[in-house]
Amino acid sequence: MPDPAPRTPPTPPAPAPRAAAAPAFIGAEIFRRSSYGAHHPLRVPRVSTVMDLARALGMMPPGSFRLSPRAKPAALTRWHDAGYVAALARAEARQQVSEATRRRHGLGTPSNPVFAEMYRRPATAAGGSLLAAELIAGGGAAYNPAGGTHHGLPDRASGFCYLNDAVLAILRLRDLGVARVAYVDIDAHHGDGVALAFRDTPEVLCLSVHEEKRWPFTGALGVGGAGNLVDLPVEKGFNDSAFAFVLEELILPVVADFAADAIVLQCGADALLEDPLSRLALSNNAHADCVRALRPLAPRMLVLGGGGYNPWSVGRCWAGVWAALSGQALPERAPPQAEAILRGLHWSGHRLARNPPEHWFTTLRDAPRPGPIPPRLRADVAALRAAFRA
Repeated sequence: MPDPAPRTPPTPPAPAPRAAAAPAFIGAEIFRRSSYGAHHPLRVPRVSTVMDLARALGMMPPGSFRLSPRAKPAALTRWHDAGYVAALARAEARQQVSEATRRRHGLGTPSNPVFAEMYRRPATAAGGSLLAAELIAGGGAAYNPAGGTHHGLPDRASGFCYLNDAVLAILRLRDLGVARVAYVDIDAHHGDGVALAFRDTPEVLCLSVHEEKRWPFTGALGVGGAGNLVDLPVEKGFNDSAFAFVLEELILPVVADFAADAIVLQCGADALLEDPLSRLALSNNAHADCVRALRPLAPRMLVLGGGGYNPWSVGRCWAGVWAALSGQALPERAPPQAEAILRGLHWSGHRLARNPPEHWFTTLRDAPRPGPIPPRLRADVAALRAAFRA
């Protein structure tokens, strides 16, 4: 593996925050027609669903939608190894990989399969995050639900992530003169690729709240790296009350203490109760609340997608995330056009899809899911606060 430390060019002076434009929503049609395969968790529609819902709800004001470009190899090799980027493009062109490429780069595995758009799709997601960084460099907010591929490694695909758009966006912000970036990750899985990239960069905070004893089995409780990696593994059943406690007692104080010039929030929807790949129990209110709470803490904010493998819970959650970021209100009941989108979703081969509850079709917001705050969680949060301030 090459040296994971980012290659840092001279940093220009930080741009002074300007009067922010309306938040930008970044998307592309490639996510509608592309799938990792009939049996992969990412066979479900996600980005296309939230794009369609935002339009159906009247929440896409003129000028807010920006087409995601495809990142060029020169942009990807700001962090990724050039040989890996070439291997990824070659695998798409040939629709097969050698055993040596599989071993070397993690391509052509059950998690990271060969499929028709295996280079163009992640390169478009990365291009969206790079565009977002440029849009908010002088102030403002942007949303790239196709982003959040936080497991991608410099020369290897990992955990459904062929590239790491979050790392590339943070590096682009810093190249544009944004000195201090707080990366907050509320996906059910630890953001290991981002932590790897910035473990020796004290100007980038990486705060991850994730399920314990869950792949990739990194992110043990503690403050690490250059004092900038803050990891909170939580127990299964993590509920809205526990999340609100973590938000108020850990995430917001740490980000405020860090005095970030920009916040990048990875909003993986796999921490929701209905997701098949975790054992957490959040409602989608937690994600929207996190966006609203973090937004005032920095003049720039980029919100990314991430995990999420139930098409109804992902679409409804990420529509609420966009509403929170753009300052719009979700209706109590989905209007007919939005309901038709939700009823038209298909999720083959999973037991949760056999009898979907009616509220998955007719509402956008979940009912709150309160519950106990475990004593261990209180102690872990207090320990992290103390260690971060030490």
